[in-house]
Amino acid sequence: MDSKPFRSTPVPGAQSVARAAQLLRIVTSAGAEGVSLVDISRRSELTRPTTHRLLAALRQEGLVDQDGPSGRWIPGPELYLMGTVAAARYDITATARDIVRSLAVRTEESAFLSVRRGDETVCLLREEGSFPIRSFVLSEGVRFPLGVASAGLAILSFLPTHDVDAYLELHSELSTQWGAPHSEPRLRARVKETKARGYAVNPGLIVEGSWGMGAAVFTAAGHPQWALSLTGVEFRFGPERITELGRTLLAHAHQLSTRIAAAPR
Repeated sequence: MDSKPFRSTPVPGAQSVARAAQLLRIVTSAGAEGVSLVDISRRSELTRPTTHRLLAALRQEGLVDQDGPSGRWIPGPELYLMGTVAAARYDITATARDIVRSLAVRTEESAFLSVRRGDETVCLLREEGSFPIRSFVLSEGVRFPLGVASAGLAILSFLPTHDVDAYLELHSELSTQWGAPHSEPRLRARVKETKARGYAVNPGLIVEGSWGMGAAVFTAAGHPQWALSLTGVEFRFGPERITELGRTLLAHAHQLSTRIAAAPR
């Protein structure tokens, strides 16, 4: 169930597989709206002809499809069938849904469940709170590197120290892509604060004015594999309310960790 610590160098001779997998991640992260060939090419850093050739091969296998009117690329029907089979072993959304909903009701903020996948987190569930002003930084299928969103920071903070060191050594580009607050010294400081506090706080570091909080959810063996998180507008996250939200978040994360540990495998 646990992800490998971090993405390793592709096996020699498997470059096409690695590229195809990268395109699948880009297409699925866009969700039902799809993504254009130009954007896929830019995000994958592949030429447009190469990108189109790989997408055409994936479409032939049913793994992606193309929306007729817009020409945007969307997940294909074969992915649904594969996902249905894989869900029996890996999906905890049914186990977690009522807990995520309870978190949204209790806090009135948008609540989420994310899973660790290698060196990223992927959002699996979103439940809206009753507060009318919302943040839309996160939704189902959206990926962030560990340490960027509050869910990924919570997971990173409770990994073994050697895994944290390996991750930061491998991803020196975080500050370039996500800004100075994600430099190694500042990220290490937030990891330390998160471990001491028990939950992560993201003070508008992805989108100004949009705050987030996250708490790790653990496997039966004690590995941080998922996270519950909250997002909302800045004025809702004053010091006193952060403490209150943190207690609620940790209680729900502990409830889910306990439920996962007790589930038959």
